[in-house]
Amino acid sequence: MDAMIVLTLNGGSSSLKFGLYRANATSLELLMTGEADGNGLRAQDAAGATLAAPPADNAPETTIPAIARLLIDARLPAPDAIGHRVVHGGPKLLAHVRIGEAVLSELQNVRAFSPIHAPIALAIIAQARMTWPSIPQFACFDTAFHAGMPDVARTLPLPCEFEARGIRRYGFHGLSCESIVQQLGNELPPKLVIAHLGNGASVTAVRDGRSIDTSMGLTPSGGVIMGTRTGDLDPGVLIYLARENGYDAAALEQLVDHEAGLLGISGVSADMRALHAASGNRQAQLAVAMFCLAAAKQIAAMIAALVGVDMVVFTGGIGEHDTVVRTKICDQLSWAGVRLDADIDQGRRPGEKPSLRAVLSMPSKEDEVIARHVALMLHADGRG
Repeated sequence: MDAMIVLTLNGGSSSLKFGLYRANATSLELLMTGEADGNGLRAQDAAGATLAAPPADNAPETTIPAIARLLIDARLPAPDAIGHRVVHGGPKLLAHVRIGEAVLSELQNVRAFSPIHAPIALAIIAQARMTWPSIPQFACFDTAFHAGMPDVARTLPLPCEFEARGIRRYGFHGLSCESIVQQLGNELPPKLVIAHLGNGASVTAVRDGRSIDTSMGLTPSGGVIMGTRTGDLDPGVLIYLARENGYDAAALEQLVDHEAGLLGISGVSADMRALHAASGNRQAQLAVAMFCLAAAKQIAAMIAALVGVDMVVFTGGIGEHDTVVRTKICDQLSWAGVRLDADIDQGRRPGEKPSLRAVLSMPSKEDEVIARHVALMLHADGRG
């Protein structure tokens, strides 16, 4: 299979990450990586050297043309294909796919499954198709990694006819989970828990490299407390607010997805770094404590789903970089043998089995996973 040049576009609520790769089925070479947000566009070459970037913000209509100009100015190869991270494809799009009119129509139809992320992804896809009209483009879904979950995890506790409407557990952060599995390679244990902790947060149980359960459900709003999202919440709270306080669907969505979580509890910020800095603020410290407990409870649930665990991996912005949060979570899971790397060998007698290993710093490499899948799909299309 010949190597292809793949551009990856990974849009979030406030930024757009991108990468350029030379990829085939067995190898991947990074050529350029970057990010655009409210502070402009930044990019580095494979050696980490800063590239001169055109002005842009995080709006697709300015960022995508700026990336195209960057590739030309930096004398980087033009992409053979573009891969997009798409959070939710609904019940009909559960595998990565080439984007055509039918796929775009279905993504429009299922916008309600991911109201935070879908409009951004669709805007990026539309602008990328305008900028590179002759280049094949592919959607890589966060839900794909979880598509094979067993019925006991996938089915929600509702009358069975609801599943026929697509109301089920989908799971998210699948590209991140897949990147962890790939990075572990031959060290992949049979029973793995992945805690992706960032502004969005989820915990996934992985048996022999496959997702068997995960904390997020129909939408990316459930599970662990997040930056501005509630995570799991008694549904009676929403019924009460609708009945007694006149909240309609839009008001409930605004509350659950944009005003709750760390921001709502603390009244200070959705950013964990700001909460740590507000050490004298009781509500800020309560938010941190609630986040750590929520994550620990979800990890414990996934240990139960796996009937034991061999390894816990922390990833995402908080999971990878926040030692305080990782320590608190591991302390709350000490009963299960979860210990930080630095503590593994301390106090262990000769011949004694090592304790469970909590991997402290494993980055989420979603863009690499996207590039590999796009290269494989190009090959299947006869381009490789």
